[in-house]
Amino acid sequence: MLSQVLLVSAPGKVILHGEHSVVHGKVALAVALNLRTFLRLQPHNSGKVSLRLPNIGIQQTWDVARLQLLDTSFLEQGDLTEQVEKLKEVAGFSKDSTNHDCLAVPAFLYLYLTICRSQRTLPSLDIAVWSELPTGAGLGSSAAYSVCLAAALLTACEEIPNPLKDGEATGRWTEENLELINKWAFQGERVIHGNPSGVDNAVSTWGGALRYQQGKISPLKRTHTFLCSGCTVPGPRAIKMDLDLVLGSRNRPAQATERQRGGCHHEGVPVEQGQSPRKACGKLPTLEILLVNTKVPRSTKALVASVRNRMLKFPEIIAPLLASMDAISLECERVLGEMAAAPALEHYLVLEELIDMNQHHLNALGVGHASLDQLCQVTTAHGLHSKLTGAGGGGCGITLLRPDLERPEVEDTKQALTSCGFDCWETSIGAPGVFVHMAASLDASVQQALGDLR
Repeated sequence: MLSQVLLVSAPGKVILHGEHSVVHGKVALAVALNLRTFLRLQPHNSGKVSLRLPNIGIQQTWDVARLQLLDTSFLEQGDLTEQVEKLKEVAGFSKDSTNHDCLAVPAFLYLYLTICRSQRTLPSLDIAVWSELPTGAGLGSSAAYSVCLAAALLTACEEIPNPLKDGEATGRWTEENLELINKWAFQGERVIHGNPSGVDNAVSTWGGALRYQQGKISPLKRTHTFLCSGCTVPGPRAIKMDLDLVLGSRNRPAQATERQRGGCHHEGVPVEQGQSPRKACGKLPTLEILLVNTKVPRSTKALVASVRNRMLKFPEIIAPLLASMDAISLECERVLGEMAAAPALEHYLVLEELIDMNQHHLNALGVGHASLDQLCQVTTAHGLHSKLTGAGGGGCGITLLRPDLERPEVEDTKQALTSCGFDCWETSIGAPGVFVHMAASLDASVQQALGDLR
Protein backbone atom coordinates (compact mmCIF):
# COMPACT_ATOMS: atom_id res chain seq x y z
CA MET A 1 0.00 0.00 0.00
CA LEU A 2 1.35 3.43 -0.98
CA SER A 3 2.38 5.52 2.03
CA GLN A 4 2.89 9.03 0.60
CA VAL A 5 0.46 11.73 -0.49
CA LEU A 6 -0.79 11.27 -4.05
CA LEU A 7 -1.87 14.22 -6.22
CA VAL A 8 -3.77 13.59 -9.45
CA SER A 9 -5.56 15.76 -12.00
CA ALA A 10 -7.72 15.13 -15.07
CA PRO A 11 -9.36 17.44 -17.64
CA GLY A 12 -12.97 18.11 -18.52
CA LYS A 13 -14.34 17.94 -22.05
CA VAL A 14 -16.32 19.90 -24.60
CA ILE A 15 -18.02 18.77 -27.79
CA LEU A 16 -16.39 20.67 -30.63
CA HIS A 17 -18.87 19.49 -33.27
CA GLY A 18 -21.55 16.84 -33.52
CA GLU A 19 -24.01 17.74 -30.76
CA HIS A 20 -27.36 16.04 -31.36
CA SER A 21 -26.35 14.71 -34.78
CA VAL A 22 -24.30 12.07 -32.93
CA VAL A 23 -27.56 10.67 -31.54
CA HIS A 24 -28.55 9.96 -35.16
CA GLY A 25 -25.37 8.10 -36.07
CA LYS A 26 -23.19 11.01 -37.15
CA VAL A 27 -19.61 11.87 -36.07
CA ALA A 28 -18.97 13.94 -32.95
CA LEU A 29 -15.61 15.42 -32.00
CA ALA A 30 -14.90 15.57 -28.27
CA VAL A 31 -11.87 17.48 -26.96
CA ALA A 32 -10.23 17.70 -23.56
CA LEU A 33 -10.86 21.00 -21.81
CA ASN A 34 -8.01 22.59 -19.88
CA LEU A 35 -10.13 23.16 -16.80
CA ARG A 36 -9.12 20.36 -14.50
CA THR A 37 -10.24 18.35 -11.50
CA PHE A 38 -7.62 17.79 -8.78
CA LEU A 39 -7.47 15.02 -6.17
CA ARG A 40 -5.35 14.59 -3.04
CA LEU A 41 -5.10 11.13 -1.47
CA GLN A 42 -3.46 10.87 1.96
CA PRO A 43 -2.93 7.38 3.48
CA HIS A 44 -2.90 7.15 7.28
CA ASN A 45 -3.62 4.78 10.20
CA SER A 46 -6.71 6.35 11.77
CA GLY A 47 -9.10 3.54 10.85
CA LYS A 48 -11.21 6.05 8.92
CA VAL A 49 -11.78 6.83 5.27
CA SER A 50 -12.96 10.34 4.48
CA LEU A 51 -14.12 12.11 1.33
CA ARG A 52 -14.19 15.89 1.00
CA LEU A 53 -15.79 17.59 -2.04
CA PRO A 54 -15.66 21.35 -1.36
CA ASN A 55 -17.23 22.33 -4.71
CA ILE A 56 -20.53 20.73 -3.72
CA GLY A 57 -20.27 21.03 0.06
CA ILE A 58 -19.89 17.32 0.83
CA GLN A 59 -17.69 15.88 3.56
CA GLN A 60 -18.18 12.33 4.86
CA THR A 61 -16.22 9.89 6.99
CA TRP A 62 -16.69 6.14 7.48
CA ASP A 63 -15.17 3.59 9.86
CA VAL A 64 -12.96 1.26 7.84
CA ALA A 65 -13.85 -1.62 10.20
CA ARG A 66 -17.56 -1.13 9.42
CA LEU A 67 -16.92 -1.06 5.68
CA GLN A 68 -14.71 -4.14 6.03
CA LEU A 69 -17.68 -6.07 7.45
CA LEU A 70 -20.00 -5.15 4.59
CA ASP A 71 -21.27 -7.92 2.35
CA THR A 72 -20.06 -6.47 -0.95
CA SER A 73 -21.30 -9.35 -3.11
CA PHE A 74 -24.00 -6.99 -4.43
CA LEU A 75 -21.25 -5.12 -6.30
CA GLU A 76 -20.64 -8.21 -8.44
CA GLN A 77 -24.22 -9.21 -9.05
CA GLY A 78 -27.61 -7.62 -9.47
CA ASP A 79 -28.47 -4.69 -11.69
CA LEU A 80 -26.93 -1.24 -11.51
CA THR A 81 -30.00 0.37 -9.94
CA GLU A 82 -29.85 -2.07 -7.03
CA GLN A 83 -26.12 -1.44 -6.58
CA VAL A 84 -26.61 2.32 -6.49
CA GLU A 85 -29.44 2.06 -3.96
CA LYS A 86 -27.32 -0.07 -1.63
CA LEU A 87 -24.37 2.29 -2.02
CA LYS A 88 -26.67 5.16 -1.08
CA GLU A 89 -27.54 3.28 2.12
CA VAL A 90 -23.84 2.86 2.92
CA ALA A 91 -23.36 6.57 2.24
CA GLY A 92 -26.19 7.43 4.60
CA PHE A 93 -28.47 8.93 1.94
CA SER A 94 -32.20 8.38 1.81
CA LYS A 95 -33.47 6.24 -1.07
CA ASP A 96 -35.61 9.08 -2.40
CA SER A 97 -32.70 11.56 -2.50
CA THR A 98 -32.89 13.49 -5.80
CA ASN A 99 -29.69 15.53 -5.46
CA HIS A 100 -27.65 14.38 -8.47
CA ASP A 101 -24.43 15.78 -6.99
CA CYS A 102 -24.77 13.34 -4.10
CA LEU A 103 -24.14 10.44 -6.51
CA ALA A 104 -20.47 11.42 -6.31
CA VAL A 105 -20.39 9.68 -2.91
CA PRO A 106 -21.79 6.29 -4.06
CA ALA A 107 -19.40 6.48 -7.03
CA PHE A 108 -16.49 6.90 -4.61
CA LEU A 109 -17.70 4.05 -2.41
CA TYR A 110 -18.09 1.77 -5.42
CA LEU A 111 -14.52 2.43 -6.60
CA TYR A 112 -13.05 2.30 -3.09
CA LEU A 113 -14.75 -0.99 -2.18
CA THR A 114 -14.03 -2.73 -5.49
CA ILE A 115 -10.48 -1.52 -6.19
CA CYS A 116 -9.22 -1.67 -2.59
CA ARG A 117 -10.61 -5.09 -1.74
CA SER A 118 -7.40 -6.53 -3.23
CA GLN A 119 -5.76 -5.34 0.01
CA ARG A 120 -5.78 -7.57 3.09
CA THR A 121 -7.71 -4.83 4.87
CA LEU A 122 -9.35 -1.75 3.42
CA PRO A 123 -6.98 1.24 3.67
CA SER A 124 -7.45 4.31 5.84
CA LEU A 125 -7.48 7.32 3.51
CA ASP A 126 -8.26 11.03 3.40
CA ILE A 127 -9.39 12.06 -0.09
CA ALA A 128 -10.14 15.61 -1.22
CA VAL A 129 -11.32 16.50 -4.72
CA TRP A 130 -11.57 20.05 -6.02
CA SER A 131 -12.43 21.13 -9.55
CA GLU A 132 -12.16 24.13 -11.84
CA LEU A 133 -15.14 22.66 -13.71
CA PRO A 134 -18.71 23.71 -12.90
CA THR A 135 -20.98 20.75 -12.20
CA GLY A 136 -24.01 19.97 -14.32
CA ALA A 137 -22.80 22.07 -17.25
CA GLY A 138 -22.07 19.24 -19.70
CA LEU A 139 -18.30 19.71 -19.33
CA GLY A 140 -17.41 16.21 -18.12
CA SER A 141 -16.96 17.10 -14.44
CA SER A 142 -18.20 13.70 -13.24
CA ALA A 143 -15.89 11.89 -15.68
CA ALA A 144 -12.87 13.90 -14.52
CA TYR A 145 -13.86 13.04 -10.93
CA SER A 146 -14.16 9.33 -11.74
CA VAL A 147 -10.85 9.31 -13.64
CA CYS A 148 -9.04 10.99 -10.73
CA LEU A 149 -10.53 8.52 -8.24
CA ALA A 150 -9.70 5.48 -10.37
CA ALA A 151 -6.12 6.62 -11.02
CA ALA A 152 -5.47 7.50 -7.36
CA LEU A 153 -7.01 4.34 -5.85
CA LEU A 154 -5.32 2.01 -8.36
CA THR A 155 -1.98 3.69 -7.64
CA ALA A 156 -2.46 3.76 -3.85
CA CYS A 157 -3.30 0.04 -3.85
CA GLU A 158 -0.30 -0.62 -6.13
CA GLU A 159 -2.45 -2.11 -8.85
CA ILE A 160 -0.53 0.26 -11.14
CA PRO A 161 2.82 1.94 -10.39
CA ASN A 162 3.23 5.58 -9.43
CA PRO A 163 4.75 7.11 -12.59
CA LEU A 164 6.15 10.20 -10.81
CA LYS A 165 9.95 10.11 -10.88
CA ASP A 166 12.28 12.01 -8.53
CA GLY A 167 12.81 15.58 -9.64
CA GLU A 168 9.90 15.61 -12.09
CA ALA A 169 6.88 17.88 -11.70
CA THR A 170 4.39 15.48 -13.25
CA GLY A 171 4.15 11.86 -14.30
CA ARG A 172 2.09 10.03 -16.89
CA TRP A 173 0.95 6.41 -16.72
CA THR A 174 1.70 3.90 -19.48
CA GLU A 175 -0.84 3.06 -22.16
CA GLU A 176 -1.68 -0.23 -20.44
CA ASN A 177 -2.26 1.52 -17.11
CA LEU A 178 -4.39 4.22 -18.77
CA GLU A 179 -6.59 1.47 -20.19
CA LEU A 180 -7.17 0.18 -16.66
CA ILE A 181 -7.84 3.67 -15.30
CA ASN A 182 -10.36 4.28 -18.08
CA LYS A 183 -12.11 0.97 -17.41
CA TRP A 184 -12.63 1.75 -13.73
CA ALA A 185 -13.55 5.38 -14.41
CA PHE A 186 -16.32 4.15 -16.71
CA GLN A 187 -17.73 2.14 -13.80
CA GLY A 188 -17.77 5.28 -11.67
CA GLU A 189 -19.59 7.08 -14.49
CA ARG A 190 -22.17 4.28 -14.59
CA VAL A 191 -22.96 4.85 -10.91
CA ILE A 192 -23.51 8.56 -11.57
CA HIS A 193 -25.21 8.51 -14.98
CA GLY A 194 -26.56 4.98 -15.43
CA ASN A 195 -25.78 4.52 -19.12
CA PRO A 196 -22.89 6.78 -20.18
CA SER A 197 -21.35 6.63 -23.66
CA GLY A 198 -17.80 6.33 -22.33
CA VAL A 199 -16.66 9.38 -24.31
CA ASP A 200 -16.23 11.71 -21.33
CA ASN A 201 -14.05 9.34 -19.29
CA ALA A 202 -11.98 8.40 -22.38
CA VAL A 203 -11.28 12.06 -23.16
CA SER A 204 -10.42 12.75 -19.52
CA THR A 205 -8.09 9.74 -19.37
CA TRP A 206 -6.15 10.26 -22.61
CA GLY A 207 -6.71 13.97 -23.23
CA GLY A 208 -6.44 15.51 -26.69
CA ALA A 209 -9.32 14.88 -29.08
CA LEU A 210 -11.44 11.84 -29.90
CA ARG A 211 -14.15 11.05 -32.43
CA TYR A 212 -17.33 9.23 -31.48
CA GLN A 213 -19.77 7.54 -33.85
CA GLN A 214 -22.35 4.85 -33.24
CA GLY A 215 -20.78 3.71 -29.98
CA LYS A 216 -17.21 3.62 -31.31
CA ILE A 217 -14.55 5.84 -29.76
CA SER A 218 -11.36 6.37 -31.77
CA PRO A 219 -8.57 8.87 -32.44
CA LEU A 220 -9.10 11.49 -35.11
CA LYS A 221 -8.56 10.21 -38.64
CA ARG A 222 -5.35 11.08 -40.48
CA THR A 223 -4.07 13.11 -37.57
CA HIS A 224 -2.55 12.96 -34.13
CA THR A 225 -4.26 13.66 -30.87
CA PHE A 226 -3.10 16.71 -29.01
CA LEU A 227 -1.02 15.22 -26.19
CA CYS A 228 2.46 13.83 -26.60
CA SER A 229 4.12 11.11 -24.60
CA GLY A 230 6.74 13.42 -23.10
CA CYS A 231 4.53 16.43 -22.35
CA THR A 232 4.50 17.57 -18.73
CA VAL A 233 2.42 20.71 -19.20
CA PRO A 234 -1.08 20.12 -17.80
CA GLY A 235 -2.29 23.65 -18.38
CA PRO A 236 -2.23 27.36 -17.67
CA ARG A 237 -4.82 27.76 -14.93
CA ALA A 238 -3.30 25.55 -12.27
CA ILE A 239 0.18 24.39 -13.23
CA LYS A 240 3.41 26.36 -13.08
CA MET A 241 5.24 26.04 -16.39
CA ASP A 242 8.45 26.80 -18.25
CA LEU A 243 7.41 29.43 -20.82
CA ASP A 244 10.30 28.59 -23.12
CA LEU A 245 9.01 25.03 -23.34
CA VAL A 246 5.40 26.08 -23.71
CA LEU A 247 5.91 28.71 -26.38
CA GLY A 248 8.09 26.40 -28.46
CA SER A 249 8.64 27.61 -32.01
CA ARG A 250 5.53 29.77 -32.22
CA ASN A 251 5.99 33.46 -32.93
CA ARG A 252 4.82 34.80 -29.60
CA PRO A 253 5.47 38.13 -27.89
CA ALA A 254 8.08 38.01 -25.16
CA GLN A 255 5.44 38.87 -22.55
CA ALA A 256 3.25 35.77 -22.75
CA THR A 257 -0.26 36.08 -21.34
CA GLU A 258 -2.23 33.32 -19.63
CA ARG A 259 -4.08 32.66 -22.89
CA GLN A 260 -0.79 32.17 -24.70
CA ARG A 261 0.54 29.59 -22.27
CA GLY A 262 -0.22 25.91 -22.31
CA GLY A 263 -0.46 23.42 -25.08
CA CYS A 264 1.75 20.72 -26.43
CA HIS A 265 4.67 21.34 -28.74
CA HIS A 266 6.65 18.11 -28.59
CA GLU A 267 7.18 15.59 -31.35
CA GLY A 268 5.10 12.47 -30.88
CA VAL A 269 4.06 9.24 -32.50
CA PRO A 270 1.08 9.17 -34.90
CA VAL A 271 -2.01 7.25 -33.88
CA GLU A 272 -3.53 5.04 -36.54
CA GLN A 273 -7.29 4.79 -36.96
CA GLY A 274 -8.78 1.92 -34.97
CA GLN A 275 -6.17 1.87 -32.19
CA SER A 276 -6.97 2.78 -28.62
CA PRO A 277 -7.05 6.54 -27.93
CA ARG A 278 -3.41 7.44 -27.48
CA LYS A 279 -1.24 10.08 -25.92
CA ALA A 280 0.71 10.86 -29.09
CA CYS A 281 0.71 14.09 -31.03
CA GLY A 282 2.56 16.22 -33.52
CA LYS A 283 3.37 19.92 -33.20
CA LEU A 284 -0.21 21.04 -32.92
CA PRO A 285 -0.81 24.45 -31.33
CA THR A 286 -3.37 24.47 -28.59
CA LEU A 287 -6.78 25.81 -29.64
CA GLU A 288 -7.41 28.62 -27.21
CA ILE A 289 -11.00 29.46 -26.37
CA LEU A 290 -13.37 31.34 -24.16
CA LEU A 291 -15.69 28.95 -22.38
CA VAL A 292 -18.92 30.69 -21.45
CA ASN A 293 -21.56 29.36 -19.07
CA THR A 294 -24.91 31.10 -19.60
CA LYS A 295 -26.07 29.52 -16.31
CA VAL A 296 -29.42 28.74 -17.96
CA PRO A 297 -30.49 25.25 -16.81
CA ARG A 298 -31.60 22.74 -19.42
CA SER A 299 -32.67 19.12 -19.75
CA THR A 300 -30.52 17.10 -22.12
CA LYS A 301 -33.17 14.39 -22.25
CA ALA A 302 -35.90 16.87 -23.25
CA LEU A 303 -33.71 18.52 -25.89
CA VAL A 304 -32.72 15.18 -27.47
CA ALA A 305 -36.41 14.22 -27.55
CA SER A 306 -37.35 17.53 -29.19
CA VAL A 307 -34.85 16.97 -32.01
CA ARG A 308 -36.15 13.45 -32.52
CA ASN A 309 -39.71 14.80 -32.71
CA ARG A 310 -38.67 17.44 -35.22
CA MET A 311 -36.98 14.73 -37.29
CA LEU A 312 -40.22 12.71 -37.32
CA LYS A 313 -42.25 15.77 -38.24
CA PHE A 314 -39.93 17.16 -40.94
CA PRO A 315 -37.70 14.28 -42.08
CA GLU A 316 -36.84 15.79 -45.47
CA ILE A 317 -35.69 18.98 -43.76
CA ILE A 318 -33.93 17.63 -40.67
CA ALA A 319 -32.13 14.68 -42.31
CA PRO A 320 -30.10 16.98 -44.62
CA LEU A 321 -29.30 19.19 -41.63
CA LEU A 322 -27.89 16.21 -39.75
CA ALA A 323 -25.90 15.14 -42.82
CA SER A 324 -24.50 18.66 -43.10
CA MET A 325 -23.53 18.64 -39.41
CA ASP A 326 -21.72 15.34 -40.04
CA ALA A 327 -19.84 16.99 -42.92
CA ILE A 328 -18.86 19.86 -40.60
CA SER A 329 -17.38 17.39 -38.10
CA LEU A 330 -15.44 15.62 -40.85
CA GLU A 331 -14.14 18.90 -42.29
CA CYS A 332 -13.04 20.03 -38.83
CA GLU A 333 -11.26 16.70 -38.40
CA ARG A 334 -9.47 17.25 -41.72
CA VAL A 335 -8.41 20.78 -40.77
CA LEU A 336 -7.07 19.64 -37.41
CA GLY A 337 -5.08 17.01 -39.29
CA GLU A 338 -3.47 19.70 -41.43
CA MET A 339 -2.77 21.82 -38.36
CA ALA A 340 -0.83 18.90 -36.86
CA ALA A 341 1.73 19.33 -39.65
CA ALA A 342 1.77 23.09 -40.23
CA PRO A 343 -0.74 25.33 -38.41
CA ALA A 344 -1.60 28.54 -40.21
CA LEU A 345 -3.99 31.45 -39.69
CA GLU A 346 -6.05 30.18 -42.63
CA HIS A 347 -6.90 27.08 -40.62
CA TYR A 348 -8.38 29.20 -37.84
CA LEU A 349 -10.51 31.08 -40.38
CA VAL A 350 -11.93 27.78 -41.64
CA LEU A 351 -12.60 26.65 -38.07
CA GLU A 352 -14.50 29.92 -37.49
CA GLU A 353 -16.67 29.31 -40.56
CA LEU A 354 -17.45 25.78 -39.36
CA ILE A 355 -18.40 27.16 -35.93
CA ASP A 356 -20.82 29.65 -37.49
CA MET A 357 -22.45 27.07 -39.77
CA ASN A 358 -22.88 24.54 -37.00
CA GLN A 359 -24.44 27.08 -34.66
CA HIS A 360 -27.01 27.97 -37.33
CA HIS A 361 -27.76 24.27 -37.84
CA LEU A 362 -28.22 23.75 -34.11
CA ASN A 363 -30.65 26.67 -34.01
CA ALA A 364 -32.55 25.09 -36.90
CA LEU A 365 -32.80 21.88 -34.88
CA GLY A 366 -34.48 23.91 -32.12
CA VAL A 367 -31.80 23.56 -29.44
CA GLY A 368 -30.75 27.21 -29.33
CA HIS A 369 -31.71 29.70 -26.64
CA ALA A 370 -31.90 33.47 -26.24
CA SER A 371 -28.90 33.37 -23.90
CA LEU A 372 -26.82 31.57 -26.53
CA ASP A 373 -27.96 34.06 -29.17
CA GLN A 374 -26.79 36.85 -26.88
CA LEU A 375 -23.44 35.13 -26.40
CA CYS A 376 -22.97 34.88 -30.18
CA GLN A 377 -24.04 38.51 -30.72
CA VAL A 378 -21.55 39.77 -28.13
CA THR A 379 -18.62 37.83 -29.55
CA THR A 380 -19.58 38.66 -33.15
CA ALA A 381 -19.46 42.36 -32.23
CA HIS A 382 -15.85 41.76 -31.20
CA GLY A 383 -14.98 39.88 -34.39
CA LEU A 384 -15.09 36.42 -32.78
CA HIS A 385 -17.07 33.26 -33.52
CA SER A 386 -19.06 31.13 -31.05
CA LYS A 387 -21.31 28.10 -30.83
CA LEU A 388 -23.08 26.17 -28.12
CA THR A 389 -21.40 23.04 -26.81
CA GLY A 390 -23.36 20.13 -25.40
CA ALA A 391 -27.13 19.85 -25.32
CA GLY A 392 -27.94 23.53 -25.92
CA GLY A 393 -31.08 25.20 -24.59
CA GLY A 394 -28.79 27.36 -22.45
CA GLY A 395 -25.78 25.75 -20.84
CA CYS A 396 -22.35 26.51 -22.27
CA GLY A 397 -20.82 27.92 -25.42
CA ILE A 398 -17.29 28.16 -26.80
CA THR A 399 -15.56 31.03 -28.60
CA LEU A 400 -12.44 30.38 -30.68
CA LEU A 401 -9.50 32.72 -30.00
CA ARG A 402 -7.25 33.13 -33.02
CA PRO A 403 -3.51 33.39 -32.29
CA ASP A 404 -3.37 36.86 -33.91
CA LEU A 405 -5.74 38.44 -31.39
CA GLU A 406 -4.43 41.23 -29.22
CA ARG A 407 -4.89 41.08 -25.46
CA PRO A 408 -7.24 44.12 -25.27
CA GLU A 409 -9.63 42.45 -27.73
CA VAL A 410 -9.83 39.34 -25.56
CA GLU A 411 -10.25 41.30 -22.33
CA ASP A 412 -13.00 43.49 -23.83
CA THR A 413 -14.89 40.40 -24.97
CA LYS A 414 -14.59 38.75 -21.56
CA GLN A 415 -15.84 41.92 -19.87
CA ALA A 416 -18.83 42.15 -22.21
CA LEU A 417 -19.77 38.52 -21.58
CA THR A 418 -19.42 38.91 -17.82
CA SER A 419 -21.64 42.00 -18.00
CA CYS A 420 -24.36 39.77 -19.47
CA GLY A 421 -24.30 37.72 -16.28
CA PHE A 422 -22.36 34.84 -17.82
CA ASP A 423 -19.42 33.00 -16.27
CA CYS A 424 -16.39 33.17 -18.56
CA TRP A 425 -13.13 31.20 -18.55
CA GLU A 426 -10.15 31.78 -20.81
CA THR A 427 -8.71 28.34 -21.39
CA SER A 428 -7.80 25.87 -24.13
CA ILE A 429 -8.92 22.61 -25.69
CA GLY A 430 -6.79 19.62 -26.60
CA ALA A 431 -5.51 19.41 -23.02
CA PRO A 432 -3.39 16.58 -21.54
CA GLY A 433 -5.19 13.68 -19.90
CA VAL A 434 -4.81 12.33 -16.37
CA PHE A 435 -1.53 13.14 -14.56
CA VAL A 436 0.10 12.60 -11.19
CA HIS A 437 1.76 15.71 -9.71
CA MET A 438 4.46 16.82 -7.38
CA ALA A 439 2.93 19.27 -4.87
CA ALA A 440 5.20 22.14 -5.92
CA SER A 441 3.86 21.96 -9.48
CA LEU A 442 0.38 23.00 -8.36
CA ASP A 443 -0.80 26.57 -8.12
CA ALA A 444 -1.29 27.92 -4.60
CA SER A 445 -5.08 28.15 -5.05
CA VAL A 446 -5.27 24.43 -5.88
CA GLN A 447 -3.06 23.53 -2.93
CA GLN A 448 -5.27 25.59 -0.63
CA ALA A 449 -8.45 23.93 -1.93
CA LEU A 450 -7.04 20.42 -1.47
CA GLY A 451 -5.67 21.07 2.01
CA ASP A 452 -2.52 19.65 3.62
CA LEU A 453 -0.19 18.31 0.90
CA ARG A 454 2.58 17.05 3.15
